[in-house]
Amino acid sequence: MKKFLRKSDFIDFWYKGDDGDQVTVSEKVSEIIKTVRKDGDDALRRFTRQFDRVEIDELKVSPDIIVKCREELDPEFADIYLEAAENIRKYHQKQFPISWFEENKNGVKLGQKFSPVDSAGLYVPGGRAVYPSTLLMNVIPARIAGVIRIVIVTPPGNRGIVDPVIAGCAGLLEVDELYTIGGAQVIAALAYGTESVKPVSIITGPGNKFVNEAKKQVFGKVGIDMPAGPSELIILADELSNIKFITSDIFAQAEHDPDAKTALITTSENIADNVFAEIKDKMIEESRNEIIRESIINNFSVFISGSMKSCIEAVNETAPEHLQLMVSEPDKLLDKIINAGAIFLGDYSPTAIGDYWAGPNHTLPTAGAAKYSSPLNVMDFMKFSSLISYPEEEICSIGRKAAQFATFEKLYSHSKSIEVRYE
Repeated sequence: MKKFLRKSDFIDFWYKGDDGDQVTVSEKVSEIIKTVRKDGDDALRRFTRQFDRVEIDELKVSPDIIVKCREELDPEFADIYLEAAENIRKYHQKQFPISWFEENKNGVKLGQKFSPVDSAGLYVPGGRAVYPSTLLMNVIPARIAGVIRIVIVTPPGNRGIVDPVIAGCAGLLEVDELYTIGGAQVIAALAYGTESVKPVSIITGPGNKFVNEAKKQVFGKVGIDMPAGPSELIILADELSNIKFITSDIFAQAEHDPDAKTALITTSENIADNVFAEIKDKMIEESRNEIIRESIINNFSVFISGSMKSCIEAVNETAPEHLQLMVSEPDKLLDKIINAGAIFLGDYSPTAIGDYWAGPNHTLPTAGAAKYSSPLNVMDFMKFSSLISYPEEEICSIGRKAAQFATFEKLYSHSKSIEVRYE
C-alpha cells in the first residue's frame, strides 16, 4: 500500500509494470496461434492438456448437455439471472442505431445503413471464479445488434468438462454453440477456424494476459472489442465519505485478481488514514483474503491533495476502468470527468451493482484506454455502410469541381471517371 502527495508519483505508480514480461507473452502467443493454424483441433487438445491439465475429447458441448445444465440450475438463481438480463437488455436497446438515407434539394441521397456482424465469439474466463455475468454482458448486446451466430468459448473445469453454471446460463440465454476451450489457443481458433470451430467476425470478452495478447495479434483478421488489462477501481472521496463503504468496495475490486488495481483519491488526509486502518483491520475477514491481500499490498495506493481540481486531474490522467464518486455532491463533478469507463455516483452506487444488475456493460476499457474508447456496446457488434446516390443532373452540375480535385492529387483516372459522366 502506498500513499502519495504528488500527483506525478501517483500516476507513475498506477501505470507501473504494465509492460512486464510482454515480449515473452507475445512470443508464446505467436507460437500458439501459428500451431493452431497448422494443426487445428489437435493443437487445441494439446494446448488444453498443457495449460489446463485436462483431456478433452469433444470440443463442442452438445445441446443436450446445455439443456440438462439449464434444467439443473438453482431456480432462485435462474430467476435472478433472467431479471438481471432484462435490466441489461433494456439499457442496451437504447444503443441501437437508426439507419438513414436522406435526399437534399439537388436530388443527392446520402446515408448510413447499419448491419450486424454475421458472427461473434464470446470469451468467458474461468480459473479463479465462474463468470455467468460475462455471458450477459456479451450475449445481450450481440443479440440486440442482430448477430445471427453467437459462439461461447470457456476454459474446461478440472474434470475436463464445461462448467455447468456457464452451460446452464448459456441455455437460459438460448445460445447453443458452446466450446469448452480457453486460452490463446481458442482465440486463434475463433480467428482462423479449425475442423470443429468455424471462424467468427469479432471476438469479445475478458481474459488473462495470454488471451488479451492473442486478441491483439489476431486483430485485423477479425475484429475485437478491446485489449483488457487487470481490473481497476478509483474512488474519489471527500472528508464526509463513508469509510466502511470505501473499504468494502476496495476489497470487492481486489478479490478479482492479485493484479487488480485499486486507488483512493481524496482531499482528506483523515479519510486516507482511516481507510488504511480499516483495510489492515478488516482484510483477514474477507473470504478471498489471500488474493485481496496480494492485490492491496502490490497495487493499492492513495493520492491525497488539498485541491479537488488536482484530484479530478489525477482521475482524468489515469482514466480508470471504474470510478466511484463518493463525495457529497457527485453530480456537480460529473461534467469535469472526461476519462473513465464507468462512473458510479454517490455512496449507494458501488461498482459491484454495475457488475451484475444495473444495466450498463461491465466490459470496460482498462490501462488508460478510457481516454479513447468506450464500454462494450451494441455498436461493437455492428458496422455501417455509407450510402451515396447522385442523379445525372447533379454530376453534370458539380462534376467539374470534383474532377479538378482529383487532378490536384494527380489521380488522372479518378478525374476521367467523373468527366466521362458529364462530357
